[in-house]
Amino acid sequence: MKLSPRIIATAAFAVFLMPAFNLHAEVATPLSASSSSAEPATPVPAESMAQASPYTRGRNIDTPRIEWFLGYSYLRATPTSADGNRMMWLNGGSTSVAFNFNRYLGIVGDFGGFRDSELRLGGTGGNASTVADSSGSVYTYLFGPRVSFLKHERFSPFAQALFGGVRASEVTLSGCTGVGCTLLPTENKFAMTAGGGLDIRVHRHFAIRVVQAEYLMTRFENFDSGKQATQNDMRLSSGIVFRFGGNAASRLPALPPVAYSCSVNPSSVFPGDAITVSGTALNLSPTKTAIYTWSADGGTVSGTSDVAHIDTGNVAPGTYMLKGHVSEGDKAQENADCSAPYTVKAPEPLSVSCSADPSSVISGGSSTITAIATSPQNGPLTYSYAATSGSVNGTGSTATLSTIGVAAETVTVTCTVSDDKGHTASGTTSVAVGALAAAPRPSASALCSIHFDRDPRRPSRVDNEAKACLDGVALNLQSDSDAKLAIVGNASNDEAGSKKLAAERAVNTKAYLVKEKGIDASRISIYTGTQDGKIVSTTLIPAGATLDTTGDTPMEQ
Repeated sequence: MKLSPRIIATAAFAVFLMPAFNLHAEVATPLSASSSSAEPATPVPAESMAQASPYTRGRNIDTPRIEWFLGYSYLRATPTSADGNRMMWLNGGSTSVAFNFNRYLGIVGDFGGFRDSELRLGGTGGNASTVADSSGSVYTYLFGPRVSFLKHERFSPFAQALFGGVRASEVTLSGCTGVGCTLLPTENKFAMTAGGGLDIRVHRHFAIRVVQAEYLMTRFENFDSGKQATQNDMRLSSGIVFRFGGNAASRLPALPPVAYSCSVNPSSVFPGDAITVSGTALNLSPTKTAIYTWSADGGTVSGTSDVAHIDTGNVAPGTYMLKGHVSEGDKAQENADCSAPYTVKAPEPLSVSCSADPSSVISGGSSTITAIATSPQNGPLTYSYAATSGSVNGTGSTATLSTIGVAAETVTVTCTVSDDKGHTASGTTSVAVGALAAAPRPSASALCSIHFDRDPRRPSRVDNEAKACLDGVALNLQSDSDAKLAIVGNASNDEAGSKKLAAERAVNTKAYLVKEKGIDASRISIYTGTQDGKIVSTTLIPAGATLDTTGDTPMEQ
């Protein structure tokens, strides 16, 4: 059998009819108009939001208690005909009534009627098989459970298994009369179906069954053998569904008019400072996109969301107003305004104080200068210093005064601070600089003395004990290359030739230092003294020092 034009027409009906329906469910009741956005806003109760579907959907419905289906059905043997199968290609209609216990489980009673129009006649030998026009009818009456997914608001898939019977009337060849024209008798046999389908909701009480596809099993007799056999068929259906019972879900309460408030932070600034703007809108619909706009009569506002910023650069001191607007539609209740004042203050002067530690130094010393500045605008500060004498080094809040080359005087240090707006402030401190103390004049110092009373036979000889003393004298001369040495020889008054002995003793002492210790002779001066005793005294004369030679007689070198 060829595909029936009724099948094509029904499929086209299902495809092209659906877009004509408004598949969106009822929405909330339109809001009443309001020209003022300043009226108190009534927030939507949380209980109502929990009991109804969100504003973003608004299509939640209670499960229909009863669903009545009317539609076209098509029966076909599959994959090929089987023994005793009387339903090769049948067109007809079906109806079913489903009772839903809940969103998922229900029971179904199904009735279908189909018309036979052709009969395939098998041939043997030279008689070829042929297809002849015929007339007959088939009725199915089935009952069973259904599992649905009615929780989905627009699409409702389901699956079912039905059991019952099938009645096939006698089949008669068309245009034929007589007993031999009735080829198949009436039969009442067991039948069952298993399959599912998909409904698309158009309205709470109306849906389109796009497809219902089921396996159909029958148990007709094979008239050749007289035994029952199992036949496998396919049933395809499509049509409309009427839904009854169940209550429509409570609608969400109507949204109050949009309310809007805004704030600025901080509310008082100096010129050039930034201000953060925040807007808070109430009663916005989640299904729409809110549009935010801002303006201000002082400064420039940037931002297109509920947060923006005001640039107050080059704004004169004064009080200004921020204005905000939020919109999610053309209706009055979908628009709201807000405003917030802010103040731009006149710049306040900077201040700075200076201190020196220590406050008095000796010329050449240094002092730490500390500047403590205050900026009401809290802007970045730059420091600089100047002094009436000396030099100041430093660019931060501390600097160092150097007094190298400064005479005894009081040095005044000026501390200057400036901000990024060009404002400046100055402060001073002073440092007393004292003169350097005069260096002490070097003086001659007596070293060890040599005694010549231990060898009466050689009263002017430099003995070993004397040499030990002179070795120490030589070390002093070597460590101070600019120093000189004075040697004064003496004799006892009771010695015969005392003056001569005194001179010999001085000469011998010098000779030891020059010959034995390598001291330059020009650095040593010798004298004869008036001290009563067999002794030679040594005196170290540093550079710049003088020797008191009163009573001493210099000797020729």
